[in-house]
Amino acid sequence: MPKTVPTSARRPVSPSEAKSPAPKRASDFPARRPGWMNSDELAEAVAEVASDLVDYQSMSDAELRIATKRRLKAEIDFIANDNFTKPGCGQEVFGESLELAPRQTSLGIAAIRKSGIDLPVHLSRLCEAPLLKPDQERMLFQRMNFLLQHASMHRALLNPDRPSRRRLELIDEMIRLAEWHRDRIVEANLRLVFSIVKKFVNTNNGFDELLSDGIVALIRAVEKFDFDRGFRFSTYATQVVRRNSYRTVVVNQEERQKVAGGIQDMDIDISDDERTSAISEKRWHELRSRLAVMLNDLDRREKLIIRARFSLGSHRKVRTLQSLADRLGVSKERVRQLERRAMDKLRAMAGDVKLAELEA
Repeated sequence: MPKTVPTSARRPVSPSEAKSPAPKRASDFPARRPGWMNSDELAEAVAEVASDLVDYQSMSDAELRIATKRRLKAEIDFIANDNFTKPGCGQEVFGESLELAPRQTSLGIAAIRKSGIDLPVHLSRLCEAPLLKPDQERMLFQRMNFLLQHASMHRALLNPDRPSRRRLELIDEMIRLAEWHRDRIVEANLRLVFSIVKKFVNTNNGFDELLSDGIVALIRAVEKFDFDRGFRFSTYATQVVRRNSYRTVVVNQEERQKVAGGIQDMDIDISDDERTSAISEKRWHELRSRLAVMLNDLDRREKLIIRARFSLGSHRKVRTLQSLADRLGVSKERVRQLERRAMDKLRAMAGDVKLAELEA
């Protein structure tokens, strides 16, 4: 006869526990489109992302396995929330009306005028989205992370040996919908980026570069912001964009100093404040010719590094050690070592060809 637990020994169950079902596990998510994705609140976003979705139905089995492995390698970053896995949460998240205001041309023009910088008119289109109300901001962050968390749950169920077209389509659509909500947050905060980066603009740091870096920093801030903490996003974003702009200015200054130091090591005079040539045009062309010959004596990696570090040839801007490390597939320190070795070779070759004879 089965043993029963006396009523007096049972733990009391609160009304909230009695009514709240247990959260779903990953294995509880079938590879079918959930009902909340048919919400009227998602209709506009669904229509906009439809053209960006991958056609998995036309893929062969081999292509499908490759696509599955690729999706498994790509991490999905989001701010997790235990409530997102509870039954009925989707209807709750998308049940409230977002009511985003339409874009306004006047807002973009006003942002350009307030910048105090002579900017192309087309940039005004970046600032046409109205500011978000606190409730709209909270809902956008909630929906973005809800979609990404559900995409991650489905991603955990992928099997390269038994790929599922329907699940891949579902993951792809959820991620695109999350990006749609992210973009609405970014658009509404671009005027904030304008107001911050313009303070760092000078003769050595152009607005375009600072703006592009600032937008990238803003996107990262959106992806890392935890809306549950109760702070407004603009407070967090201001610190992120300002810190990124300051870092850009510092890196640019360091790069200019390195370039100046490298040229001085090769005995080229750059001290003239008005940047007039210290040698005649004929001598300058001779110097460039000999420098080209010397560069050809370097190996492929050394030649690439010197040209990129000193903005020679097709390189229109100085490249950082990290960007070269990423391109060559080596460490940043290894690039530094290769640069030092190449400079030593150039100095030795400069002594051999007696570059001093080229001086005016």
